[in-house]
Amino acid sequence: MIYNVQIKVMPLKDLLDPQGKAVQSGLSNLGLTNVTDVRVGKHITLQIEASSEDEAKAVADEASKKLLANAVMEFYEIEMIN
Repeated sequence: MIYNVQIKVMPLKDLLDPQGKAVQSGLSNLGLTNVTDVRVGKHITLQIEASSEDEAKAVADEASKKLLANAVMEFYEIEMIN
């Protein structure tokens, strides 16, 4: 069976997000000064062939740990989608 999985990768909350700061500065320059914080991350979708939802989640978790997210600087969340 084919499972669709979304993985959200974001910088850890305690770390500086240079991309987020650049976007926030750009928004401020455009007059959108009420934006107080911006965090920039990655949204990844995978189609995984697996025998069960649990197996698909395990594959997504392994992919996230080994390639998609840097555990030192980022966290990730996995969500199954229809």
